[in-house]
Amino acid sequence: MTVGQKLPHDAAWMHVSGNARYVDDIPVPDNCLHLAFGLSTIAHGHILSMNIDAVRAAPGVVNVLTADDLPGANDVSPSAHDEPLLSDGSVHYVGQPLFLVLATSHLAARKAARLAKVQYREKKPILSFDDAIAADTCFEKPLQFLKGTPEVAIARAAHRVEGRIEMGGQEHFYLEGQVSLAMPQEGGDMLVHASTQHPTEIQHKVAEALDVPFNAVRVEIRRMGGGFGGKESQGNALAVSCAVAAQLTGKPCKMRYDRDDDMIITGKRHEFRIDYQAGFDEDGRLEGVTFTQFARCGWAQDLSIPVADRAMLHADNAYNLPHARIVSHRLKTNTVSNTAYRGFGGPQGVVGIERVMDHIAHALGKDPADVRKINYYQSYTAKTGETTPYHMEVTDSVIHEISDELLKSSDYVARREAVKIFNERNPILKRGIAITPVKFGISFTLTHLNQAGALVHVYADGSIQLNHGGTEMGQGLFTKVAQVAADTFGVGMDRVKITATDTGKVPNTSATAASSGSDLNGMAVRAACDQIRNRLVNFV
Repeated sequence: MTVGQKLPHDAAWMHVSGNARYVDDIPVPDNCLHLAFGLSTIAHGHILSMNIDAVRAAPGVVNVLTADDLPGANDVSPSAHDEPLLSDGSVHYVGQPLFLVLATSHLAARKAARLAKVQYREKKPILSFDDAIAADTCFEKPLQFLKGTPEVAIARAAHRVEGRIEMGGQEHFYLEGQVSLAMPQEGGDMLVHASTQHPTEIQHKVAEALDVPFNAVRVEIRRMGGGFGGKESQGNALAVSCAVAAQLTGKPCKMRYDRDDDMIITGKRHEFRIDYQAGFDEDGRLEGVTFTQFARCGWAQDLSIPVADRAMLHADNAYNLPHARIVSHRLKTNTVSNTAYRGFGGPQGVVGIERVMDHIAHALGKDPADVRKINYYQSYTAKTGETTPYHMEVTDSVIHEISDELLKSSDYVARREAVKIFNERNPILKRGIAITPVKFGISFTLTHLNQAGALVHVYADGSIQLNHGGTEMGQGLFTKVAQVAADTFGVGMDRVKITATDTGKVPNTSATAASSGSDLNGMAVRAACDQIRNRLVNFV
C-alpha cells in the first residue's frame, strides 16, 4: 500500500542538487529569439504617437511588433476578451504592454524596449476604492445574498457595532518568474513550453492568436517553481507572444519577465474594503449582520468575478448568521488587473467576519475565542437545519469538536493568561494569541470545471507510465498521483513514472487550482488504472 505513506517529493533530490529542469533551463537552438514588452508609463489615456525607430535600430533587435502586426486575436484574457496582448491605442494602467521586441538576447530585448518615444493624451486615472465608487466604475451590477431581515435584527439587538476593514494586495513572488518558450513545428504546428497552472488555456489562447485550431498547438509543462494562482492566467501573454513571434519568424522564441517587470505587469491578490454592521446579545451571539464588500479588480476582468463571488461565499466563515445581507461591488480601476491568488477571494471574505468577532469581543470585554465558539455552526450531530447566507444547509460541521480539541491541546487558556501578564508588564512590546476557524470551499464554483483526465500505459516489462491534466508547482501532486497508480496496481513506486503535463496526451483540462488538483487528477488516474487492471485480470 502506497497511499497514505509519507514519501519524499518525486523531484526533491533534483531540486536540492540543481538538476530539476524548468522552462528557462530547456536548451534552445542558437537562432532562438528573446522577447520583451515595451510598457506604458501612464495609468490612463490614449496613444497619440509611438515612435519605435530607435527600438528597431538597437543592437540585436530583429523585429518589433505592434497590435497591427498580430495574425490573429489580440487577446490574452481568460474569459471576457477584454485584455489585448498589445495596446489597441488605449492605455489602462502603468506597465501595460504597448509593443513587442524580438532580439538576439534577453538583455538586448529589454534594453531596446526602453528606447521608444510615446506621446499620450492622458486622462485622470481611477486608482482607489473611493475613486471607483465616486465614478461608479464596476464590471457588473452589485451582487447580493440576503437571508432574513438583517437591518431589523440589528436595530432590535441589545448591542451594535459597525466599522470598516481594508486589505491590501499581495505579490505572488513565485521563485521562478513568468516564462515561456515556443518552438515552431512542421506543418504550422506550435510546441509551447510554459510555466503555467493551466496548459489548456494557454493552448486555446495561442491557437486563437495564431488563427489555427486547438489541435495545432501543444503545450507542455513539467514543473513550475511556484504558482499560488499567479500562473493560472498571467502566463497567457508570454506564451502568445512567443508563439506569434515564432510563427512570423520561423524561429524558436523565448520570453521571461525579470522580477521588476513581473511585478509591474502581472496581477496580484485583490484588494478589498469591507464595511460592516452587526447586532448581538449580551453573550456576543450575532443576531444580524450586513457586509458591503468592495473588490478592487483592476482594468480588466481576468478572474475577478469568481474571486468576488468566493469572497461572498466565505463571508460567514464557520459562523451561523441568522439574518445577513452581503453585497459585493466589483470595481474597475486603472491598475494592474488582479488575478487568482491562494484562497481565491475566500481569505478576504473570512477576514471580514473575523473582524466582526474581534469587534464584538472587544465591545463586551470577552475572550474572542468564547465569542467565536458561541457563534459557530452547530455540530452535525445536532441536525438543526442551519443554513448559510446563500441558503445551503450545513449538514457536516465539526467545528465545535475541532475547536475544543485545539483549545485543549494548545493550552490556549494558560497561554492567553501568560500573554495578559506579559502585556501588563511591558508598555511597548506586546504579544497576542488567537484561535481562528476556517470553513473553506474546495473545488471550482463553476462546477463543470471539476473534472480531470489521465492517460496510463503499462509496458510489457511491468513498468507504468502515466500522464494527467494537473500541473506540478512544488505541492507534490505528481507524487500523490503516482501513489494512487502504484496502490491500484499493487506495485512499488519505483515502477511508476509520471511524465510532463501535456495537452497532446490529456486534453481539455481544468486549471490546477481551487485545492482540487489531488482529488480530481488522483481519481482520474485511479479510474484509468482500474480499467487496465480489470482488463489484465480478464486476460490472465
